[in-house]
Amino acid sequence: MANNDWQEYQFIQGAVFNNETISSFGNIQNELLYTQHQNVICDLSHLALLEISGDDALSFLQGQVTNDVKLLGDSKAHYTGYCSPKGRLLALFFAFSQHQNIYLQLNSKLLEPISKRLKMYVMRAKVNIRNVSDNRVRIGLSGNDVADFLAPFFTQIPSLAYTLSHTEQGTLIRLPSKTPRFEIICDTDRAKEIWHALKKQCQPVGKSCWEWLEIQAGIPDIYLKTQEEFVPQMVNLDLLDAINFKKGCYTGQEIVARTHYLGKVKRRTQLMHINTSVPPQAANDVLNKNNEVIGKIVRSAAAPAGGYAVLAEVRLESVGAGDLFVNGIKVAIQQLPYPLQPSE
Repeated sequence: MANNDWQEYQFIQGAVFNNETISSFGNIQNELLYTQHQNVICDLSHLALLEISGDDALSFLQGQVTNDVKLLGDSKAHYTGYCSPKGRLLALFFAFSQHQNIYLQLNSKLLEPISKRLKMYVMRAKVNIRNVSDNRVRIGLSGNDVADFLAPFFTQIPSLAYTLSHTEQGTLIRLPSKTPRFEIICDTDRAKEIWHALKKQCQPVGKSCWEWLEIQAGIPDIYLKTQEEFVPQMVNLDLLDAINFKKGCYTGQEIVARTHYLGKVKRRTQLMHINTSVPPQAANDVLNKNNEVIGKIVRSAAAPAGGYAVLAEVRLESVGAGDLFVNGIKVAIQQLPYPLQPSE
């Protein structure tokens, strides 16, 4: 059930909804331009949030995901993959801990199948898995000045990516990005108070703007169409420190470890721009000049200057070996914000 109180508040603020998701605040193109150069604020209700609690929550998750959940603590967050037994990604989680509970933020389209699958493996463990997407409002902020704007609400402003702080106001997490970027997790009343104050200094923007920021940060995502398409390294999870190779066994671990230790990764996710008015979709094929399929789109979002920014997984040997195409349109490869190097 949706958080009707928060949705009504956002509607009053001028939000334009599409299937309970805020698509814009009236002008998507202007909002994208603001996102590129100004301070922006964004509702993140389009993302789902699972709460994992109970005496065995830590040991349970440790056997399910690619990263070491024991490293989360109260001051650190991280990305982590969730794989099939064949080592193929079923979901990507943004994980953090609060009050001894672990929270997994994920693509909302995957909420039902992933929570169902996780519950199948609980067995007799003392673990509770609960959808708290509507109990916790999440707000995204991006811009050179947003850290200063947050000072009245949070005594500690995290300065490094993946670090977080907790106060009575809620939880504040520093996200990876060239431009300062944060996520706030709090209750509805607190969210209204923070939004009301910050909207005077930050332009409200819709979901597509946040998607563009995520792509610029090189953050992949998994969709229903792309479940089991990628081994974690194909979408750069090792480069995002989303895989821990020392933590021990988890579902799919053997395949992920083999990819890491037995030779170089032959496929990686690249940042690209496609000059088209037709939105590229996740799972669309990437072709080389010989019309051979050499990769797939991982994630796509409208770009401020027109066209679309995409993350696409491709064979490394194809990069630089000739033009690449999506839906018949030539793509331009751009530089990711982190070194794109195959694992040793």
